[in-house]
Amino acid sequence: MKNVFKISAIALAFAVSAIAAKAQTTTPASTSTSSSDGVKFSIGVDAGIPTGNFSNNYNWNIGGSVQADIPVISKQLYVTVNAGYDNFFGKKDLTATVVTPNGATTTTFDAPNIQLLPVKAGLKFFVADGFYIQGEAGAAFALNKSNVGFDKSAAFIYAPQVGYQFNIGGNNFIDAGVRYQGSTDFVSNDSNSKLNFVGLRVAYGF
Repeated sequence: MKNVFKISAIALAFAVSAIAAKAQTTTPASTSTSSSDGVKFSIGVDAGIPTGNFSNNYNWNIGGSVQADIPVISKQLYVTVNAGYDNFFGKKDLTATVVTPNGATTTTFDAPNIQLLPVKAGLKFFVADGFYIQGEAGAAFALNKSNVGFDKSAAFIYAPQVGYQFNIGGNNFIDAGVRYQGSTDFVSNDSNSKLNFVGLRVAYGF
């Protein structure tokens, strides 16, 4: 747990330092479609599909996020800070076998929804006109820990992403990205408690 908060604090401290310094250098090629070199903000809708063992009990997730892109190399390299909310919808009418001294019995149950507050920071690099690669890391905080049986309040998360950003007039833009988000265990010594998924974010930026 302490390592999760240390890693998250280091990532966020790096991003805050970038904001304070407003470090910018010039580059001969403009690869971002936005006309502004200042800090960019976006508000988006997030959705995803669980992978691995996580998909056994959960169908999909939906949520939202806000993100700040802070320029480091004008129109090419940005530091990102992202915070949001995700709700993972549990499957219904699942079955489990319970072994007792009197024998085995089968029960039916509904997987409870999982509510997370992810906070991440990272880098976003435009490799061509509008196209970018992005990598972020941070922590996901379980908002309903007791309801879902977690013994940890947070887990480390990482999220590589590719996407496309295009201008829609002035400093406004649409940002669409696909990412894989992985996590460490939410239950001690239980690798099945990793909340891994493939996600999509579509955001309006300004």
